Amino acid sequence: MANDPDLAENWALVNTPLGEEWSGRARYAAAMYFHKRGDMGHEALEVYRLCSRLDYQDPLAIMRDRGVGKRWLERLANATSAPDAPRPDGQSPARPRPGRRR
Repeated sequence: MANDPDLAENWALVNTPLGEEWSGRARYAAAMYFHKRGDMGHEALEVYRLCSRLDYQDPLAIMRDRGVGKRWLERLANATSAPDAPRPDGQSPARPRPGRRR
């Protein structure tokens, strides 16, 4: 992911902690990115859409309850590092702010 800044940024956004202001919308925006890439099915994307205005709602729990997004849930479970894991050079990764404009 380090070689693709868009991928790294969206990975950080889709993993935005629950409860942060605008975090539901940030996760949904990142989910659209992963859906467009073919990494996430439409049912999982719909869960992120439903949770987009609910910053404290865990979309992953809803996916598990509904039995959807299994491939996406596996990808998250098999991720080699958390989005906040230090980089190999020991520095903390820069996390984009959810409401940031370019």
